[in-house]
Formats: sequence, structure tokens, C-alpha cells
Amino acid sequence: MEEEKKVMSIVNEDGSVEEVEVIIAFEFKDTKKEYVVYTKNEKDENGNVTVYVSNIEHTGDTPKLVGIDSDSEWSRIKDVLRELSKED
Repeated sequence: MEEEKKVMSIVNEDGSVEEVEVIIAFEFKDTKKEYVVYTKNEKDENGNVTVYVSNIEHTGDTPKLVGIDSDSEWSRIKDVLRELSKED
């Protein structure tokens, strides 16, 4: 049985709307920061699917995706992704 894909729409900086496939969303309990891992199903030169990770910011009516610029945050996110890849 095939899993149903979770799709979300993102609004790019230029105002265009794009549909992306959500791989996983999670929260770090200690920081209360939420993240989403998603893909546009693009492949790199090695044939690997490109994934994106963003912090979900809840300000105003619409959640915003913001970049991650902290090395310690990236390190924790990579740990989560490594754990997920072991489950497959």
C-alpha cells in the first residue's frame, strides 16, 4: 500500500506559489522550534533527491519558513535526518 503524500504550498519571495512534498515535520521540545523537511522532487547530478529544511515561524496568520543559520541547530537537524534514514 502506497503512503499518501503530504503536500504543502509555499510562497516564494517573488510571490509565486509552489507545491512541495513534506517528508517530515518535527519539533525540538527544549527549544519549541518547529522544522519541516520537504522536497520539490528535484535530483542532483548524482541522481539523489534534493531535500530542504526550514524552521517554521508562527508569526501572524500564516506560518513562515525561515532559513537555519545556527551550526548547533544544523547539527541537531542532521542527527534527526540520520535517525530517519536508518528507519527505511
